[in-house]
Amino acid sequence: MAPSSATWKPALAFLSLALSALVWFNGLLDSLQRPSVATALDLRQLELAALAAPAVPAPLQPLLVGADPLEALRKELERLDGDAAGLNAPPQRLQWALLERRRGDDAQARVLLQDLRASAELPPSRRPLLDALLGAPSPSRSVEKPAASATALAPATAPAVVDPALLAALTPDDRIATLLEPWSPSPLLRRLGCEQLSVDAGERPLRCLEAGAARGALWRLVGINLLPALLLLLGLALLVRQLWLSWRGRQAPLPPLQGPTLSGVDVTLLIAGGFVLLGEVLTPLLLGPLLSSAVAALGLDLALGQGLQVFGLYLGLMAAPLTLLAVLLAGLGPMPEGGWLQWRWRPLRLSLGWATSHLVMVLPVVALTGWILQWIWSDPSGSNPLLELVLTSGNSAALLCFAVTAMVLAPLFEETLFRGVLLPVLARRFGDTGAVLGSAALFALAHLSLGELAPLFVLGLGLGWLRLRSGRLGACVLMHGLWNALTFSNLLLLGG
Repeated sequence: MAPSSATWKPALAFLSLALSALVWFNGLLDSLQRPSVATALDLRQLELAALAAPAVPAPLQPLLVGADPLEALRKELERLDGDAAGLNAPPQRLQWALLERRRGDDAQARVLLQDLRASAELPPSRRPLLDALLGAPSPSRSVEKPAASATALAPATAPAVVDPALLAALTPDDRIATLLEPWSPSPLLRRLGCEQLSVDAGERPLRCLEAGAARGALWRLVGINLLPALLLLLGLALLVRQLWLSWRGRQAPLPPLQGPTLSGVDVTLLIAGGFVLLGEVLTPLLLGPLLSSAVAALGLDLALGQGLQVFGLYLGLMAAPLTLLAVLLAGLGPMPEGGWLQWRWRPLRLSLGWATSHLVMVLPVVALTGWILQWIWSDPSGSNPLLELVLTSGNSAALLCFAVTAMVLAPLFEETLFRGVLLPVLARRFGDTGAVLGSAALFALAHLSLGELAPLFVLGLGLGWLRLRSGRLGACVLMHGLWNALTFSNLLLLGG
């Protein structure tokens, strides 16, 4: 006689829970070994400030870029050299050497340039620039700030290795552009290199400023700093208003919370068995090699291959738990009016209004949590690897894959599990507060990052509260998607 589901389901759920706890525990520990994207973000912001400085009106410079953005960048590069993560990228070390030259520390600059020159991994095409910079010590004076009306230095197309005689025959502008071109420099590195080569040649580096790049960096800086600051102020005002209404007893009553009438065993099988074991563990093992082989066989660009693999792996991760959820819901009998998950997308204007207002309100709380975490733990590790891919990728098709994954697939899938299924089931047993806390905790843990655990928990609280107040799972999906869109936009602005 075959065992009944009343016998095997609890045993399978317990086994799934034990294995999932082990997987999540190891994942959280492993996150301590992963580099944090925060360091790269801080460095990009300093580079952006230094690039934008010539375009910033003098009265606004202390507010937008600080008193001396180039010196702030130099100090950060110096700090990173002694950091555990290290400063390994040759363009960053070259940038550091140029900043040391700029402030007159020729000895330190020469050490950095010589180390770069001696690197076995350095392509031969990059060495002529180092030879030119090592050819003569720089004057012990800083480079004059270029005039805003200076002509931009246009990059030139150069062969892989330039003959010295041919290089000497070029005009000063073409020579500088030819030396810099193999480094594929950022506008800031191009400006610093141009300034130093001009000073070494005894010329005024007025042609080195790219006014368009400086203005573009200024607008990006405004988008990164000013707009979030305005959203934080607006969110704080809305949050205070909500607290006031709640204290005065003027909050509208919560709508009925509707969700699937699944048992705790069913939900354990769904989250632990379907999401963790089948989705997070088994799917990468089976699907990962297949996607890698397909990308290699197609000969795709590295960045595009990464984008397609991320997109494909996430679709695979979703497949098992969503299939299991469909089976569980089919066993519940007739679907109630409005569906088991209470999506309630329409009217879209109302759902979007709920999502936007709660997103803005949760921003200051997440920011405060992040600030406290930074104060307690100055260098949290374990950022989502997708953040680094978005920050460094310049491939539009790859970025589209990342964007669809982060802003569409992830919100739909995660909100279905954590606010659509888990929260109502927990509410029946632990009440609304317990349901919001529990779903937020599991939502944060599922991202397997100790460094991001607290901010994600706060975000989960906001999403759970929105689910209760609006009675709309669709609003939670929209809020989650908007949150990821803000993060994605910030990475694009810093990485552009």
